[in-house]
Amino acid sequence: MAAKKMLVRRIAADRSQTLRRGMQALFLALNVWIGLQFYLWVRYFETGGQSPFAERPAGVEGWLPIASLMNLKVWIGTGALPRIHPAGMFLFLAFFAMSWFFRKSFCSWLCPVGTVSEYLWRLGRKAVGRNFRLPGPLDVPLRGLKYLLLALFLYAVARMSAGAIIEFLGGPYGLVDDVRMLNFFRTLGTAGVTVIAFLAVASLLVENFWCRYLCPYGALLGLVGMASPVRIRRDEPLCIDCAKCAKACPARLPVDRLITIQSAECSACMACVASCPAEGALILSAPVRRRVPAWAVALGVAAIFLGIYSYAQWTGRWKTNLPERAYWELVPRASEFSHP
Repeated sequence: MAAKKMLVRRIAADRSQTLRRGMQALFLALNVWIGLQFYLWVRYFETGGQSPFAERPAGVEGWLPIASLMNLKVWIGTGALPRIHPAGMFLFLAFFAMSWFFRKSFCSWLCPVGTVSEYLWRLGRKAVGRNFRLPGPLDVPLRGLKYLLLALFLYAVARMSAGAIIEFLGGPYGLVDDVRMLNFFRTLGTAGVTVIAFLAVASLLVENFWCRYLCPYGALLGLVGMASPVRIRRDEPLCIDCAKCAKACPARLPVDRLITIQSAECSACMACVASCPAEGALILSAPVRRRVPAWAVALGVAAIFLGIYSYAQWTGRWKTNLPERAYWELVPRASEFSHP
């Protein structure tokens, strides 16, 4: 034990969490800009051109994951790239690739919902002094909810033929489902406000409540991440058994008792690595035990995101190209169209 204690770090503080939170803040700011830009674009058509004109940001399609899955199915099945909401599909492919290379890193390094959720539970911890944990008999079945939601969405997409998907996305509802999404939040009723308030309060009290129990997107990326070549690895001879890694893990994984972390819940946030006081005892490891530093994760995530975006942009496949007259007709009436 004395030899182990001699291995306790005497180096500069780990910077992985500063880097990760910086990337989170940048991506959150990007999404806020996309949201404002999209709102101005919608208002231009709703007011008959009386509001300032803004270009439609194709990135808003990243908030349409089901449409993205539909387009991916059409592309795989027919070989034809989608004409409606193509950016959403490319963003989905980027997040999918991130998850394969760096586990479900999108959730902890980029996802704006995950970022807000993290801000909330940290705020709750400061206000209340702690975060609460649901007891095992309640926690385990609740964690299955996100996989149940994922299964329902995958079933809905799987049972539609490529032709039916093309017809759906090319119809009035599909063409303006992004506008309908905006309208949902602009016209929240009592039920909607109640649900959002519940999620906000739950996120203040329970660490990563939405991500842990309800996010089907995270569930899918977590399953993809299980095939990732990188994972958290603990070197047992160097470990000093302080359990700080398990306490720091936002997914509540027993990092201190395992040699490698293979769980779908691991998002490569590296909070456990940052908390470890024993040099080399805990690392994010590539095959052959090669250490993957935080800057490599940040660079890899950014390269995948910018690379796929640049490809789609430069090949003219990023934007939904509809004649302006279609938007003049459809945007002001978006709430009138019902799901076919």
